[in-house]
Amino acid sequence: MDELTAEDENEIRQAVRALCQRFPDEYWANADETQSFPWEFYRAMADEGWLGITTPEEYGGGGAGVQAASILMQEVAGNGGGLNAATTVQVALFGLEPVLKHGSEEQRRQYLPAAIAGELQVCFAITEPDAGTETTAITTFAQRVPGGYRVNGRKVFISRALEADRMLLITRTAPRDAGAKATDGMTLFFTAVDREHVSINPIPKLGRNAIATNELVIDDLFVPEEDRIGEEGRGFSYLLSGLNAERIIVAALCLGIGRAALRRAVEYAKQRVVFSRPIGQNQGVQFPLADSLAKLDAVELLVRRAAVLYDAGLACAKEANEAKYLASEWAFESADRAMQVHGGYGYTKEYHVERYWREVRVERIAPISNELVLAFLGEKVLGLPRSY
Repeated sequence: MDELTAEDENEIRQAVRALCQRFPDEYWANADETQSFPWEFYRAMADEGWLGITTPEEYGGGGAGVQAASILMQEVAGNGGGLNAATTVQVALFGLEPVLKHGSEEQRRQYLPAAIAGELQVCFAITEPDAGTETTAITTFAQRVPGGYRVNGRKVFISRALEADRMLLITRTAPRDAGAKATDGMTLFFTAVDREHVSINPIPKLGRNAIATNELVIDDLFVPEEDRIGEEGRGFSYLLSGLNAERIIVAALCLGIGRAALRRAVEYAKQRVVFSRPIGQNQGVQFPLADSLAKLDAVELLVRRAAVLYDAGLACAKEANEAKYLASEWAFESADRAMQVHGGYGYTKEYHVERYWREVRVERIAPISNELVLAFLGEKVLGLPRSY
């Protein structure tokens, strides 16, 4: 796939921006404050076809690549919606890649069109309390029974579980020490969230409160065999299929939030007068904002590079991880500087920058911590000894 033209990029930006302007900062502040899922925004995105921008055309989507998805995500996150808006649509952008690449044709035709139409709500049940990012240490177990499996276990930090109809669920079907590798014996399912056997408990948290983060307690859940993705025991490899795209999209949403924070800071620095001069005239205010501009511009080039490589089917793990790392670090720095420029007002909810600050902070931790990104770059790129 070739690099997007300037005309194609501008068309995406303008269309998404026009939609997002119907949902200003005040809409997102209220959704965050009341912990209300933004159904109006979600349905608007579905109605205009944005949820399916990357889904192949044969399943009702737009057939675009991660270049288009990253531009979409920048605009969604960067026009006031922040991480609440981004999480609302993120699942549709390569989130169902395991189903697309490794599911059956029947699964693809049944679920992909419904997901991009906004008719099927999906969550990812991967992380566990005692495993964290060490996915091979999960203990949720799927026991073979006639017609399928019985699943028991716990998952944690699961977004959108309250709204979900189905979940992408990773389990063990064999003990960790039963195979030659720790990744053996892990099986992936795309199955219904049966509330009689799945308890969903929201976890109070710092930000992104329009989208609940939850603990799942799975008690004797029956999963039919037709809900299994691919072969039994190969689920871990199927999860890896969407990781680089996820890194790039996360980098793009961080970039959007960082630019939104910078925009707010610049506007305030021009208008706020202290000691008979706008505070933006002071180098102590001006230079940090200019520094953030340079950093965000630089990381945008890296996001673009990673996206072009991904769409071309070329190796991009290095660039995707670097983009996620730098975008999350520099976007948080931009939001922190925006709070500082606003002074005491930055700590209030009226100016919205505190919301950007709270939301973008988590992207230095999730979906993978920046420390593990550095460990990957150290080992896989620099050739240093494995550090963990």
